[in-house]
Amino acid sequence: MKYLDEYRDGNIARKLVDEMRRIQTRPWVIMEVCGGQTHSIVKHGIDHLLPEGIELVHGPGCPVCVTPLEMIDKAHAIARRPDVVFCSFGDMLRVPGSEGDLFTIKSQGGDVRVVYSPLDCLKIARSNPDKQVVFFAIGFETTAPANAMLVWRAFQERLKNVSVLVSHVLVPPALVAILSSPSNRVQGFLGPGHVCAVVGYSEYEPISAEFNVPIVITGFEPLDILQGTLMTIRQLETGRAEVENQYSRVLDRDGNRTAQDLVFKVFEVGDRKWRGIGNIGQSGYKLRPEFRDHDAEKLFDVAQIATIEPTICISGEILRGIKKPHDCPAFGTACDPQHPLGATMVSAEGACAAYYTYGRHLKKERELVSISTGSAA
Repeated sequence: MKYLDEYRDGNIARKLVDEMRRIQTRPWVIMEVCGGQTHSIVKHGIDHLLPEGIELVHGPGCPVCVTPLEMIDKAHAIARRPDVVFCSFGDMLRVPGSEGDLFTIKSQGGDVRVVYSPLDCLKIARSNPDKQVVFFAIGFETTAPANAMLVWRAFQERLKNVSVLVSHVLVPPALVAILSSPSNRVQGFLGPGHVCAVVGYSEYEPISAEFNVPIVITGFEPLDILQGTLMTIRQLETGRAEVENQYSRVLDRDGNRTAQDLVFKVFEVGDRKWRGIGNIGQSGYKLRPEFRDHDAEKLFDVAQIATIEPTICISGEILRGIKKPHDCPAFGTACDPQHPLGATMVSAEGACAAYYTYGRHLKKERELVSISTGSAA
C-alpha cells in the first residue's frame, strides 16, 4: 500500500541488518519501550532477523499492561453501581480484575459501554442526566490530550454528571526506574514514537546523559524499528549516549505544544503506581484541584481499594525487560487470550498477547521471516 510498503521493503531490511552485523563487536541489549513496537517486532519476526548477540527486550509501554490491578478493581466497583454509565475503550473490557472483568459486569446488568472517543461521553451525559457517566482514562502521554479535552469540555458546559477515573502514566520516570534497578540489563532504548509526537523528546535528554544510555525515538513499521536499532548500535559501539530521532517524519523535539497546553490546564504531575513495577514518584497525571468535581476516584470513594497481584503472573518482570513471555510457566497453558491471567496477555499491545498471536507459544517456534520473504507472518 502507498506510504506503507516502503517501510516494509525486504531489500532495505537486509541492508540494515547487514550493516548491524558489520559494525557489531559485542552483544547488546536494547529495549523497545512501546507496546506497538513490540507487536510489530513479533508480527514481522524482526527479533529473528537481528545479528546474533543483539537482543530486543520488551518495555513498559503498553498502557493496559501497566494499569495496576487495584485501579482495575476501582473501575469495576464504580461500573457495578446502578447510577453509573461506565465508558471505556474496548481493550479494557476483558482485562481481569480480582473478580471478573467489565464484560462480566455488563452481563450482570451493569451499564458498561465502549466508546471510540472520550468526547462520546459528553453526548451520553446529556442524554442521561439522571446517571453519572464515568470514563476510564488510562494511558501514556499519547491519550492524555483527548482525556483532558473531555474534562475541560465538561467543566466548561457545567456537566456535573461527567467524571474520569484517571490512571495516566508518564514514560520518562519509568525509564529512570528501569535504569536504576540493580537487575537492569538494558543498554539502549528504542523510544516511544507516539508519546513523543505529543510531548517531544527533550525530557529524554537528561536521562540519556545521566545514565550514559542511547535513546533513539523510533516509529512502528519494520524498517523504522530496524533503522532505530541500527542507530542505537552505532551509538553503543562508538561510546556515544544521545537522544536521536528516527521518527522525524512524524515528530520533532518540541512535540505538539497545543496538546501539551491543554493537558497542563487539566492535569498536574503526581506519584503513580505501575503494574509490575510499583510506585514511581512523579510518574503520572492527576486532575488539578479545580476539576475535583470530575474526579471519579473521589466522587465514588474508591481511593482506598487495594489488591494483591497474582503470584503466578510474571508480567512485572516482562514489563521491566528482565524476562520474556515464554519464561512464564503459565504462558500458553494456564494463560492464553481466552483465559488471561494478566494484562500483558489480554491487551492487544501486550507482549504475551503478541507472542501468543504469532505462534511463540508453540513448542517448535515458527521462523517469522516476513520481511525477508515479503509476505505476512
